[in-house]
Amino acid sequence: MPLASPVALNCGPMRRHLDWLIPVLVLIGALALQVQDGPVVAELRNKVFDTYQRLKPRAYDPGVPVRILAIDEESLGRLGQWPWSRAVLARIVDRLAGADAAVVLDILLAEPDRTGPASLMKQWEGRPQAQILGNAVWSFPDPDAELAKALAGRPTVTAFSLNDAPGGRAPLLKMHPALAGDDPLPFLLARQGATPSLAIFEAAAAGNGAVTVVPDTDGIIRRVPLMFDYQGRIYPSLAAEALRVAEGASTDIIKSSNANQEEAFGRHTGVNNIKIGQFVVPVQFNGDLILYDTGPRAERYVPAWKILDPGFDASSLAGKIVLLGSTAQGLRDFKPTPLNPAAAGIDVHAQMIEQMIAGQFLRRPDWAPGAETLGLGAFGLLLIFLIHRLGALWSAAVGAAAVAVALGASWLSFLRYALLFDPIYPSFAALAIYLSGSLLGYLRTEGERRWIRKAFGQYLAPVVVEELSRNPGLLKLGGELRELTVMFSDIRDFTRIAETLDPHALTHLINSILTPLTAAIYERKGTVDKYIGDCIMAFWNAPLPDPEHRRNALLAALGMREALATTNLRLAAEAAKEGREPVPVGIGIGLNSGPCTFGNMGSEQRFAYSALGDTVNLASRLESLTRAYGVEIIVGEDAAAGMADMALLEIDRVRVKGRSRPLTIYTLLAAARDPGFERLAEAQGRFLAAYRRQDWPAAKACMAECRELAPGLGGLYDLFARRIADYAVNPAMPAWDGVHVAGSKAG
Repeated sequence: MPLASPVALNCGPMRRHLDWLIPVLVLIGALALQVQDGPVVAELRNKVFDTYQRLKPRAYDPGVPVRILAIDEESLGRLGQWPWSRAVLARIVDRLAGADAAVVLDILLAEPDRTGPASLMKQWEGRPQAQILGNAVWSFPDPDAELAKALAGRPTVTAFSLNDAPGGRAPLLKMHPALAGDDPLPFLLARQGATPSLAIFEAAAAGNGAVTVVPDTDGIIRRVPLMFDYQGRIYPSLAAEALRVAEGASTDIIKSSNANQEEAFGRHTGVNNIKIGQFVVPVQFNGDLILYDTGPRAERYVPAWKILDPGFDASSLAGKIVLLGSTAQGLRDFKPTPLNPAAAGIDVHAQMIEQMIAGQFLRRPDWAPGAETLGLGAFGLLLIFLIHRLGALWSAAVGAAAVAVALGASWLSFLRYALLFDPIYPSFAALAIYLSGSLLGYLRTEGERRWIRKAFGQYLAPVVVEELSRNPGLLKLGGELRELTVMFSDIRDFTRIAETLDPHALTHLINSILTPLTAAIYERKGTVDKYIGDCIMAFWNAPLPDPEHRRNALLAALGMREALATTNLRLAAEAAKEGREPVPVGIGIGLNSGPCTFGNMGSEQRFAYSALGDTVNLASRLESLTRAYGVEIIVGEDAAAGMADMALLEIDRVRVKGRSRPLTIYTLLAAARDPGFERLAEAQGRFLAAYRRQDWPAAKACMAECRELAPGLGGLYDLFARRIADYAVNPAMPAWDGVHVAGSKAG
């Protein structure tokens, strides 16, 4: 029967639907995760953007007028431990403001100076000396008042902190926001609690800004809010306020969706940009400015002690925004950034101001997520289509090329335009789609392997089937020329046996015989070509190469003979149990080796895996000779070639119908030669030599010796006895070469 196609077996309608449905579901899930923008997706994206900044950090420009007056270890050593007296801070502010610098205090001045008269008197309260020293202490100037005086009327900014714990006095709002477009409050970072500086400082300073920054889930600062929602009012960050005060502006213009030239088609997408004085700052929808990191730069810092050193040229800071804050290890407010795992908080604020002045921004456009989602959807569908059309290998090549293009385009966008597009999540999503499609392809392949096992399991030995399933490429269908060893096996007198049995008994008999005979073929890596009634056709060395195909075929023939003997005993026992006469069964086996064409043979409507060629025909003829020669196995000379260690006994030279060249034939007695066989082979050689030279008396004498050595070959020697008797009456031609023509009356 023809083999069922693996497509028909493994790719039914339901399977075909699953091949498309599962990758599509993976794509839908990936799109849903991207739209949701969960922490995993965001973290992957952030890592890529961090890498971009490491590869090409923002170039530090010393010409940008921003400096950090650092409260570092050396300054603490020269000016005393922290906190310094507000009088010291007042001197610093006086020196900076006098040099025409905008001064930003990145310091929370939330409590009175501990060295002020009020604080000292409170500390000494209840001590006798307090009353004596009171008048003198109260005569000292108040450091807080000194600092407030230094801050007043100058471009100075104080700091406050916003937090999640409700409570605290509301910071003094110095900036007056102007809104354009949608209300930005729903999008800004909201806080309910505050820790402001003292009111005396807030009132004196020109600006007041929040030092609050919020790290990402991995603890890294990548963006800083420029505006906050504090109890329903908009408050500026320290960086935004520093820039406003330095410019002498009073208002920050917050431009949101649906403002003029910010069309959002009625959708509320958040903040687009913030105008601080003359600077227009593009921000994220929630008012965040993305940090474009330079990494630590020594040029940005001036030690705080130097500003009080008479030899320091304060004019070098003229026109600059100077942030006073701590960088000392014991005081540092650590804020890890993409390029600095231990950055000081003041460094982050300074970089924000630098970016706004220099116009160096990293931007992730509000349409970027939509573009990435659209790109993922389009490429995902294309990849699903390609997996079905091109297969896993070419789809992987296309996918790898697309990922390379995505990475290249993303990097180029960053490099040339400072735009941030995520190439990683779409790439991982595409990989998931590819793996799901490839998994189904793998399952199909496994189905094809099962098909091979099922289909060829009817023809091949299990070990051969397993090797084919692991290496399907070894199976070449459609016709291939190779040397094979071919076997034909037939049940003797099957027609006579069939006439004595009913259909059920006949079926049982044929199955009982063919099953163990087939098993013996499979045990020796044989391929069953077909069953023709009671006949088995098998071959070796196809579809898998078998260097030992001759030996395996001969051993299979011996195994079949042993299996038949066992089967006859079992059938006899069954017959005795049922009270009927046993039907002993014999077989004839013909074996021949030579070139054959094998593969799927037949028509488009019906085909079968088979072998064709003269070698096949000759094997069939050799099987038919077994009855005439009275032996069970006849082996052609090509199949016997190289098998000198096996008990192969030459029995004749014949010329079969359709072939002019004579053929030496053998019968196989055992798998190995032994001394008894050697004596038989020597006597057989003398017998055949006398027979071929027509020395009939000598031939008879040798034949008698052979009969004694091999009683089981009586049928063979009976045949030769009849031939010799016939030649005695009808002498052979003088030129007779001892070759028997199969099909003659003597055969």
